[in-house]
Amino acid sequence: MKPRDTALRLRRFEASEKARKVASIETMILDFEHMASDLARQIAAEEERTGVRDSAHFAYSTFAKAASLRRANLLTSVADLRSKLEAARQEHASAVVELRKLEPIESRDADRHLRKTDTSSHVIG
Repeated sequence: MKPRDTALRLRRFEASEKARKVASIETMILDFEHMASDLARQIAAEEERTGVRDSAHFAYSTFAKAASLRRANLLTSVADLRSKLEAARQEHASAVVELRKLEPIESRDADRHLRKTDTSSHVIG
């Protein structure tokens, strides 16, 4: 295998790994946002059930307190993941650019090989 082929395969692998990372982070963000909205509904239902909406009140539901804390942690994680997503998208874009730099070389080599094959078949015939 030619060194150029190896480099091209490596760049393709890197680009696909970066794309998978972006997709994974996007999925995690969506999952966390969905969990946070579910918790918000559960908190609202618990506050409605108990009639106490002030979290500083002594009779505020411990379930609602715990769910609020979990929701806040999820939203913090979402904010952190959004910054990681932006970095992952930039890494993916640069990997694709590097891949594009190598691909024209390969296509030129393939064209050159086809031209050699075509001219050699014309000489024989």
